[in-house]
Amino acid sequence: MHPKERDYLDAASTLVVTVKSSNQFRDDVTDAIDMMEGGERVDEPPTLSFTSYDDLLKTFTPTTLNLIETVRREKPTSINEAARAVDRDVKNVHEQLTRLANMGVIYFIEEGKAKRPVVWFDELIMRVPFDTTSNEATAAP
Repeated sequence: MHPKERDYLDAASTLVVTVKSSNQFRDDVTDAIDMMEGGERVDEPPTLSFTSYDDLLKTFTPTTLNLIETVRREKPTSINEAARAVDRDVKNVHEQLTRLANMGVIYFIEEGKAKRPVVWFDELIMRVPFDTTSNEATAAP
């Protein structure tokens, strides 16, 4: 992760998780780019979009939310310490944290041989729109 990106995330306090069709996501990104090119500021919180409710719920299970909350609260110095804090297998926690890092939900700081997981937000908001005009967002990708 680029240091500027980390600074941006550390300044943010909310992660929004939502379900959008690919077309909706593309339109939102295009609109934001147009605004920035026009000199306007985009003040939307960082958002992670899924294309189906199933994908959102497979990612943010109660076990995953517990891990995120524990990492945020306990500030473990390594993946091993995070696994101990949630009383789970190190391999499983490592895989889950790596997946979350790949999505931008957390990031790692390498300290010697250890990788310290960091949750950069204080609040996670799930927006689940129910669009009756299209079933695209509910379809599996």
